[in-house]
Amino acid sequence: MGEQPIFTTRAHVFQIDPSTKKNWVPASKQAVTVSYFYDSTRNSYRIISVDGTKVIINSTITPNMTFTKTSQKFGQWADSRANTVFGLGFSSEQQLAKFAEKFQEVKEAAKLARDKSQEKTEASSNHSQESGRETPSSTQPSSINGTDDEKACHAGPVEAHLKSENDRLKSAVAQGTTNAKKWETELQTLRDSNARLIDSLEESATNVEQWKKQLAACKEESDHLRIKIAELEAQCEEAEIQKENNAKLSLRLEELKADIQEKDLELENLRKQAEIIPQLMEECESMTQKLQTAELKNQEMGNRMETLQADIGESELKQSMLKSELKKFMDVLDGKIDELHEFRQGLSKLGVDN
Repeated sequence: MGEQPIFTTRAHVFQIDPSTKKNWVPASKQAVTVSYFYDSTRNSYRIISVDGTKVIINSTITPNMTFTKTSQKFGQWADSRANTVFGLGFSSEQQLAKFAEKFQEVKEAAKLARDKSQEKTEASSNHSQESGRETPSSTQPSSINGTDDEKACHAGPVEAHLKSENDRLKSAVAQGTTNAKKWETELQTLRDSNARLIDSLEESATNVEQWKKQLAACKEESDHLRIKIAELEAQCEEAEIQKENNAKLSLRLEELKADIQEKDLELENLRKQAEIIPQLMEECESMTQKLQTAELKNQEMGNRMETLQADIGESELKQSMLKSELKKFMDVLDGKIDELHEFRQGLSKLGVDN
């Protein structure tokens, strides 16, 4: 029947960097199919993943392997035969949990298959050793102590037993030859797989160099694009500034147009006013005459004001003199009132004494 897939999922495949043994190197550009395969003829399990025509995982599961969850969506296992560590990045925690459960299940099945093969090997070796011991013990008595009649009696069963043992040994030798051929075939398959893996590694190294060159070219192109973008942004800023200046100039132009219209109206008004300038000149002359007469009147009023101010000064002087005399009179009156008060007090004392 050959190998049959028993479980399939999709994940991003990584391998440990052989130089640092620390960093992960992506083995696939995107999520690829990762499958468990069971070989019924060899009773073995493998994890296989192919990206296009390139085999990126070919790992035979042994009982000593362990799948470790390093994060919520990432797991890894070490393959001593391939001398590397594989890592798988899943899109969800459920996919990682299913893959880990299947890994443990396949690991247990590989352990049982190994135990059964060891038991069969031990049983066949023990049986061959026992048959080897029984053969000389069955023939020795007849050859040493037996008579011709006994030899005749025992010859038939012994020959049958030896024939059966011979047939069984032949079948064991044939089985061993078949197993040797299978092992040689498996060894050749492993050699072919190793050769393919070496070719894949060389191809991946070449691809890495090409990717590095492409990355350098992309970086240079990105730098040029950044410079171009910066220039375009500067041009855009200049264009924005120019637009703002144009908008300001448009507003200024509208304001100037409005000012021109106002000036035109003022000019029309001035023209209309210029027509009535002679009348205004006559009115100005009459007004100047009136102003001259008013100035004369003002001078007369000023003279009158001066005389009135002089009179007011004299009246104020008289009022100050009257105030001073009134103050003196009040002081004398206060003194007289005090004397009268003292006189009354004296009279009151005299009345009390009397």
